[in-house]
Amino acid sequence: MLNRRAVLGAPLALAAGRALLPSPALAQAAYPTRPVRLIVPYAPGGAVDITGRQIAERLTPTLGQNVIVENRGGAGGNLGADAVAKAAKDGYTILLSSASIQCANKFLYRTSMPFDPIRDFAPLTRVTTGTILLMVNGTRPWKSFGELIEAARKDPGKLTMGSSGTGTISHLAIEKVKKVAGVDITHIPYRGGGPAFADLLAGTIDMCFDVIPAAMPHIRSGAFRPLAVGSAERLTYVPELVDVPGMNELLPGAGIDFQSWYAMDAPAGTPPEVVRVLHDALVKVVGTPEFRARFEPTGMTTIWDETPDAYGRYKREQEKVWQDLVAVSGATLD
Repeated sequence: MLNRRAVLGAPLALAAGRALLPSPALAQAAYPTRPVRLIVPYAPGGAVDITGRQIAERLTPTLGQNVIVENRGGAGGNLGADAVAKAAKDGYTILLSSASIQCANKFLYRTSMPFDPIRDFAPLTRVTTGTILLMVNGTRPWKSFGELIEAARKDPGKLTMGSSGTGTISHLAIEKVKKVAGVDITHIPYRGGGPAFADLLAGTIDMCFDVIPAAMPHIRSGAFRPLAVGSAERLTYVPELVDVPGMNELLPGAGIDFQSWYAMDAPAGTPPEVVRVLHDALVKVVGTPEFRARFEPTGMTTIWDETPDAYGRYKREQEKVWQDLVAVSGATLD
């Protein structure tokens, strides 16, 4: 028969025992506890893929788990991005995104866009940024942007400009420049920058206006002659391009500042504490001098946002910029 002291003490003992047990929140191990999948929504070998693999390599020791790159190209990046938008909201599937996916595609794929970039993603941070480069075949006579524009005015429609595809930044940029400069240059879209560069090397087309990393070997060899950078100001971190003028010098007052940036996103609804872990880890990776030194010779530099919300605000601001570029080009990919 239990005595009164034992009966009265039992609830206190039980409560004390419960206090020693971990709560469900404390029992759950901190994120991440298994490998993280990083979706690169373009084919292997390009600038986005290179960026993704560099990030994954450095993010692995930072997070303490393997970060595995998976390429899912197609539909201008929409296929891979849609896979992340619809993935589990747990931080184990993240996206290396781009300005075109987050800001331009909704205006290019007006009826077939499978996700909403604002609604369906939890922003993490931008990671790299750069501009584009207007270049001509090194054997062509034009030594400056002004000479090229004058030639285009003299023979409307005769000069040809290759792009990496309809609706890409290379296409949208030349259409904006054509409108501001009042010239007619024939646009020839290719299925990627590689084929366009091949024809520029062969002299089949007159010029390209495309991202810088893939162009740098041809710039250094003299096969391509750079005439303008698409950013408002000159690039100061690429020695071979410091003397190439920017848009503020060439088309003053036009407000042109073409920026091709890459960023990291997670599915919307990812827990805030997981978003914070990913943001802080990414900032730690891209904020190192070693990471910046890896990219600046290619024409890209590192960038990060102080908070995920700061990147989200930037993305919303950029939507209008890209909407205007698409409207000027008249491009549609539906």
